[in-house]
Amino acid sequence: MRKFIAVAGNMGVGKSTLTGLLAQKLGWKPYYEAVADNPYLADFYKDMKRWSFHSQVFFLSRRLYDSLRILKDPEPVIQDRCMYEDAEIFARNLYLQGHMQKKDWQTYWELYKLMRELVPAPELIIYLRASVPTLLQRINHRGRDYEQGVSVDYLEQLNRLYEEWVEGFSLCPTLIIPADELDFVKHEAHLEQIAAWLSYKALPEFFRTRPASVRRRRGRKVPKAQPPLPGVEWRLQTTRK
Repeated sequence: MRKFIAVAGNMGVGKSTLTGLLAQKLGWKPYYEAVADNPYLADFYKDMKRWSFHSQVFFLSRRLYDSLRILKDPEPVIQDRCMYEDAEIFARNLYLQGHMQKKDWQTYWELYKLMRELVPAPELIIYLRASVPTLLQRINHRGRDYEQGVSVDYLEQLNRLYEEWVEGFSLCPTLIIPADELDFVKHEAHLEQIAAWLSYKALPEFFRTRPASVRRRRGRKVPKAQPPLPGVEWRLQTTRK
């Protein structure tokens, strides 16, 4: 069976961090979002209307490139942001807010639909859900210059689109994690809880059937089941019929 999950969520929520931590803990190969490689990104944040189409097409092309690599990769893979977010959240938001022309949006959407037909979905998407205050705090903490002008309204709109997307998404199961309550950087128990859910709740067949060489890679073991964290609500949303 394929061995591929993706981490989704708004900017600043901790996708890249969780991707790296889970990859290290479980012995999976991480595929990170090519933010730093986007030659349009700094210009985009200065003038969204002019550079939105260029920036989004770049991200979509890189997502296709990564998807083809993942399909050929024999190792278990965890991806930082999936292609569905690019189109369903960020590009859609730019169009709705008037930052992308209709003809550009239609061209972009046709490219996305073609990719969606060609590229198989992951086994699971982990959705990190967080409030705008949490997102702003983490964005400010990581200190990317081009993100410092991001508005509250922009993040709120992205959050609304994320919730709509998750509610209607049916290509694979979605594990929804409350990122306001969890700090998997500072608290090892929070990371252990997420890893345990992957191992025993979300993807049990994968962990039972993957090769022993993968299970033992670099001395790492499949995490033991952890007791639920108090006050934290977990939700495993399965694929709709």
